[in-house]
Amino acid sequence: MLALLAAFAVACLLFLSRPCACDMRLFLASLCRQLLLSLLGFLAGLRLLGGVAAASAATETMPLMPSFKRKRAAATVENAEDAAAAGGGCGEPSVLDLPELAIDCILERLQPAELRSMAAVCRSMRERCRGDHLWERHMTSKWGRVLGRAARDEWRTHLASVSESSAAGSVSGGGGGKRRRWLATLSCVCPVVSWMRSKADGGKSSAPVLDDSIMWWYLSMESGKFWFPAQVYNREHGHVGFMMSCYDAELSYDFHTDTFRARYLPHGRRTVVLEDGVHWDRVRAPPVDTLAHDLHTSDCLHELRPGDHIEIQWRRNKEFPYGWWYGVVGHLESCDGNEHFCRCHLSDTVVLEFNQYTPGSRWRQALVNRKEHREEGNEGDGFYGGVRKLRSKDDISKWRQLWPTDILE
Repeated sequence: MLALLAAFAVACLLFLSRPCACDMRLFLASLCRQLLLSLLGFLAGLRLLGGVAAASAATETMPLMPSFKRKRAAATVENAEDAAAAGGGCGEPSVLDLPELAIDCILERLQPAELRSMAAVCRSMRERCRGDHLWERHMTSKWGRVLGRAARDEWRTHLASVSESSAAGSVSGGGGGKRRRWLATLSCVCPVVSWMRSKADGGKSSAPVLDDSIMWWYLSMESGKFWFPAQVYNREHGHVGFMMSCYDAELSYDFHTDTFRARYLPHGRRTVVLEDGVHWDRVRAPPVDTLAHDLHTSDCLHELRPGDHIEIQWRRNKEFPYGWWYGVVGHLESCDGNEHFCRCHLSDTVVLEFNQYTPGSRWRQALVNRKEHREEGNEGDGFYGGVRKLRSKDDISKWRQLWPTDILE
């Protein structure tokens, strides 16, 4: 109380000298509020001491009765260690009294929402519940099928940018620099001013704290604040021009609808295209690290045979990004399709068929050179890029599920 009064007097003297009067008015208002709170706390302490004295006199004539208020007060203690100290080490049993292995087994069986609730119990439990070994399983279970290497790289880039912006903000200081300097000077007079100084800084230390835990990544995904790279089948709500294709996009999760919002790369002169309500079954992690505007190196052409399932890069013109289009390897025109006499796999020409289009369509078939294939095509039919062979039955089954009900023209 005396320290607060001394700080108040010094502040008044500084105010009379009228340097930075606006900032000093803000400071004096904060100091008066703190002085009032301290006075109320002092009066409450006197009342509490009187109550304790009366209670001690009453215990001489009647036994103590159980107090529910005491239990509720103990329940509001921030962490279990403080509660045990307040109770003299003889409080009620706590989950923290269990062996370490038992606690870990319990936490491993909790769902993400339950882990978040447990993390709010106390300081010790907060550290336990944010362990990467607990959240790695949840991360893989929910997001593993839509997150690839590109998404992980994007997350690291996001963390680096947040760290740099926080560091720049702490160095620049903004318009509150004068007020912080006044509080720094007066913090030598009164310890309470040190607390007020931290409040004036927004509760942030000069060195930004970067949370790179898997828990924070999971929660950033869940909240939809983090946009991550992935690929979307049949983009733009199944637009006929994109049937049986898969394009790169940036996605953000919508917790309320359990769907994604997609942001597609601009095509030529087109602006960024947005699509809402993208379901999980239309999203996949990029199967290769090739960027949307880069040609994929085809390493499977020498082994392709009729009947193999493939994906091939295709773009409308040189300004467009590539999309991956589903097709199968067909027979040469000179081959009758008899598997016992077929020699198509020995030819330098590979026939790719896109049977979602009607026979005779210019999109029905494409020819690529097995030995010297780079990018082939023209402005009328588009450009065919790299080829990848589908080796997983799940990948093939996925394309079959997306097959259009009507043959495309």
